[in-house]
Amino acid sequence: MSVPTFDQFIEPILRFLASHPGGVATKEAQDAAADQLGLTESQRLEFIASGQAMFRNRANWAHDRLKRAGLSSSAKRGFWVLTTEGASYAASHPAPLSEAEVEHLAVGFMDVKLKAPDEVTLPGKESVSPAAATASPDDRLEQALSELRDSVASDLLDRLKQTSPGRFEVIVLDVLHRLGYGTSREDLQRVGGSGDGGIDGVISLDKLGLEKVYVQAKRWQSSVGRPELQAFYGALAGQKAKRGVFITTSAFTPQAVDFAKSVEGIVIVDGARLVYLMMDNEVGVTSRVVRVPKVDSDYFDEES
Repeated sequence: MSVPTFDQFIEPILRFLASHPGGVATKEAQDAAADQLGLTESQRLEFIASGQAMFRNRANWAHDRLKRAGLSSSAKRGFWVLTTEGASYAASHPAPLSEAEVEHLAVGFMDVKLKAPDEVTLPGKESVSPAAATASPDDRLEQALSELRDSVASDLLDRLKQTSPGRFEVIVLDVLHRLGYGTSREDLQRVGGSGDGGIDGVISLDKLGLEKVYVQAKRWQSSVGRPELQAFYGALAGQKAKRGVFITTSAFTPQAVDFAKSVEGIVIVDGARLVYLMMDNEVGVTSRVVRVPKVDSDYFDEES
């Protein structure tokens, strides 16, 4: 017997998390769902190509759907907990969920972008995804790749918010180096600490250090406002610097965005943009190659 599809894991995970309002370790929730579904030992020993147990992979995707629906979150690494909306949903939807409700959770929020736990809200309108029967294989592949990227982005943001401030500064410099700043990694130096004057890193754009970019990296939960950017701008002026990059795990307020646009030399990067830069430049992530066959028409051309 094959391992149940990921949608069948949605309700067991929802119920188990609802019975543990303080949240549980990811592995504990996965195992509880497997127990509830009556998985055999052989089913638990089935693995996907990456080496992960298949039932854990499908439990993860089930939780991904709960996250997209605003019902759950990854409060910290390897830890799942229902949101306030999730607890209310579980209480107002007695077991068992209808097939329609499970399907709604499984496919209704596929296009909903994942947000940080403190920003999650239950969408008021169901996202529309192409039906499997009418979507082409290429469409389904693109959809799957998009889902994978969004899921990894959410996990990356969770990880970044759990790192120490010092480690986050190093990660930010690694990203900027992968983007092409500095002739070598040694040209990007972390200087954060007490008395740093609002400067966490310095990038030398040339070997003599005549051209520099100053960096501020803040692992914050709340949004960065205009006062923080003004202080950074002042720190740049104190260094007689012309360029600065302010990067955060959170977001910038509209007033902060307006201020950044009103002055020259400052670039701001929020958490949502940062994680995609990390993925695109393979900082803290690895990629796997998927071989998609395509007929080589030239090979069959007898005139070639």
